[in-house]
Amino acid sequence: MEADKAKPDAVQELIRSMTKAEKRSFRLYATRLDDSRHAKFLALFDALDAAAGYDEAWILKSSRVPKRQLANVKSYLCHQLLTSLRQSGVGSYDDISLHEQLDFARLLYAKGMYRQSLKVLDRAKLQAMERQQFTIALEVVEFEKLIESQFITRSSTTRADDLTNEVLNLSHTIQKASEFSNLAIQLYALYLKRGHVRNLNDIMYVDDFFTRHRPGFDARKQGVYEQLYMNLSNYWYSYIKQDFVACYRSTQRNVDLFSEHPTLKHSLSDLYFKSFNYLLESLFFLRHYQRFTEVLGMLRAEIDGKENIRNANASILAHSFYYASCMNLHFMEGSFTQGVAQIPEILAFVDDNKSKIDQHHILVFYYKVASLYFGSGNVKASISFLNKIIDTRDEDVRSDLQCFARILRLMATYESNDDVMMEYQLKSTYRFLVKMNDLNLVQREFLAFLRKLDTLYRSDIHERFRQLREKLLRYENMPYEKRPFLYLDLTSWLESKIKSVSVQEIVQQKFEQRKGTTPPIKI
Repeated sequence: MEADKAKPDAVQELIRSMTKAEKRSFRLYATRLDDSRHAKFLALFDALDAAAGYDEAWILKSSRVPKRQLANVKSYLCHQLLTSLRQSGVGSYDDISLHEQLDFARLLYAKGMYRQSLKVLDRAKLQAMERQQFTIALEVVEFEKLIESQFITRSSTTRADDLTNEVLNLSHTIQKASEFSNLAIQLYALYLKRGHVRNLNDIMYVDDFFTRHRPGFDARKQGVYEQLYMNLSNYWYSYIKQDFVACYRSTQRNVDLFSEHPTLKHSLSDLYFKSFNYLLESLFFLRHYQRFTEVLGMLRAEIDGKENIRNANASILAHSFYYASCMNLHFMEGSFTQGVAQIPEILAFVDDNKSKIDQHHILVFYYKVASLYFGSGNVKASISFLNKIIDTRDEDVRSDLQCFARILRLMATYESNDDVMMEYQLKSTYRFLVKMNDLNLVQREFLAFLRKLDTLYRSDIHERFRQLREKLLRYENMPYEKRPFLYLDLTSWLESKIKSVSVQEIVQQKFEQRKGTTPPIKI
């Protein structure tokens, strides 16, 4: 069959996400069903599994499902797929396993077997508490209350007080963790919308936002969940403010918490790998090479070991963070050519998981790829990937990413000696930055410099490059002007023009001078 380029529908996408073992389990499960419909939905399963894309005409012909029945058979297939996956996943997911025990307890209760039901609930509650599954533990206790409230078991007089205290403690734990997780996601949304702070007004706005939304807490009584999400909210607050030492401290505490409670690495694998990512990002911005390589090695070991990669989502997150950090490593070392050699593998990963990676992170990948190409001297490829960012019309994409993609494209266009395109892009970039209210001192100096380039004699250009570099160096450590240096190594590019060598050589020289001199970070 000729491959169809149409996107798969939801059921086909679910089938494609299944492993060989899961498909085999489904077939065994399906053939046990005493249902006259099983032949049709199995035939549809085979057709959807074999199809390269969603070609409805081919699928109808291959499965022999009448068109008028396709929607119903597909819906029934989806239900059976999810039921099979739930059964096969009981041993792999703490929450599914615990919910199964809750279901068993309800069935026993419905049969009038109250003491047996309470035994199952007691066992489930202990496991839920050990695995930090507090919402399920609360559900268990509420069910225990239901049974005890009917005076069926004639429990001791202290039983009611015990259950009441358990509910109060669990409710408090869940509420505090929820409040901090709410704050963390609100700060992340704020970052996606506004990026890093740009001026004093931004600082005041973020400080006020954080102060108004931050929950009160008692450090002596904090549970692990509450600590994890408090550290996460502190990370985003510090990240927006570009306080990367504070970012490091917050996220290192989370990595340490996972080490102290190793069972959480599996049950909270998403947050576990995100903690690695945030730690690596903090170290990258601090240019702490030695610690960065140590943590990157730990992440690679987790990926290879697979012990804590409990599902496809965790695998995608772990690989996504690993590839992004590998590119950051090349930026630190100035090993752009080596980084370019890894690009096909990275892009294959992104293409294979486009439906599972959000648009923002895909564009961040493109920006890093464009930066690697620019650093290696392939400006044509760099411009191609920058255009993918600039042509995006998604309002949820960070405006600062759009801004710096345009500036990097200006640099690449200058390198390509395309004077006509250079003039057009200068005007459009300036208009965009003014419109986005994102024109800081560094950008103003850079754009003004580029505008005058075509009026300079060749003998004066090197001197003007040197003058601009001296100006920009003064801005590098200014609170509101250092933001461009997080995205663009402007000074290294200018130095490469002054010395008539490649950007790669300049960054490598700086890396060798800096390596081994970075002081330890105190938590």
